[in-house]
Amino acid sequence: MTDQQMYMTDTKGRLVPIAAVKPLDKLRDGLVAGMMGRAQGLRDDLAAFKADVMAEITAFVQLAAGEYEVQLGGIKGNLTLRSYDGLREIRVQVADRLVFDERLKVAEQLVGQCLADWSADARPELKVIVDRAFKTDKDGNVNTAAVLDLRRLEINDARWKKAMEAIADALTVTGTKSYVRFYERTAPDAPMKAVSLDLAAL
Repeated sequence: MTDQQMYMTDTKGRLVPIAAVKPLDKLRDGLVAGMMGRAQGLRDDLAAFKADVMAEITAFVQLAAGEYEVQLGGIKGNLTLRSYDGLREIRVQVADRLVFDERLKVAEQLVGQCLADWSADARPELKVIVDRAFKTDKDGNVNTAAVLDLRRLEINDARWKKAMEAIADALTVTGTKSYVRFYERTAPDAPMKAVSLDLAAL
């Protein structure tokens, strides 16, 4: 019998002789390990399934483009494929992964100066929008969509415009993320419902 078979590791990283571990603790450990193994297998199967779906859809798009003698580099943006009877859909979304560099801090400071000067006249909702835009999550990341929403505001102030330029310059595309979702309905006039592949939603 190896050392690994003779001991179990506790929550503090210590090796505990198996004979000293309570039977219920052994059963619980085995249950968790077994279920985790199955969960990891399902995760790997889903990852392989997604890769197959994306590959087949890309091939189909290329086939469709070939009928019109057009060469496409791949799936970009949003795409929906429907079954002939209209009861099933596959929706694909390919979105850029966006991050901001240090120039976002410059923009935040300029916007802060604007709000300080406008404090008497600034609408409360504008302050809420700005606070939400620059608020960071627990990992220190800002909400990209909320920051970009600031650029839609028409404000005629040189500092504000400079801040919006800083936001645009700070934005960098670091890659793309693809999403694939499945929908179905029972009749042509019924609403589409998502086919959930999220264990928590089942």
